[in-house]
Amino acid sequence: MPGAPATRALQILLVEDNPAHAELMTEALAEGQLRPCVSVVEDGEEAICFLRRQPPYTAAPRPDLILLDLHLPRKNGHEVLAEIKEDERLRLIPVVVMTALATEQVFDIAYDLHANCCVTKPNDLEEFARTVGKIEHFWLQIASRPQH
Repeated sequence: MPGAPATRALQILLVEDNPAHAELMTEALAEGQLRPCVSVVEDGEEAICFLRRQPPYTAAPRPDLILLDLHLPRKNGHEVLAEIKEDERLRLIPVVVMTALATEQVFDIAYDLHANCCVTKPNDLEEFARTVGKIEHFWLQIASRPQH
């Protein structure tokens, strides 16, 4: 529609230390309908710095969605999740926990820390890409998110 204000690009923060998984997720999101901007950090401390816009992330965009691996160096995913959900400036950002080593206990802890969703990473590459696409579709197109 002419003259309509430009909408901002959707932002995803991907917290993933496995380069192969990060690449698969980024590619799957790039092939999706929304084509969100994806920022990738490799450990839990980087994730918190990014979210709080601390150096070197002072110009970091506020994500609309966080995809969080649990098995991270320096600060694990449960610790990152706890910090996000304890921070009133960050707690409303949806956090989808994704892990290859899923157990009921791991997911119970994540849900106790107020994860919005927990997903087991599929081993099959095609299923992995489909799963990421479904997450994008639900959290960025179907679910209502709070306005920042």
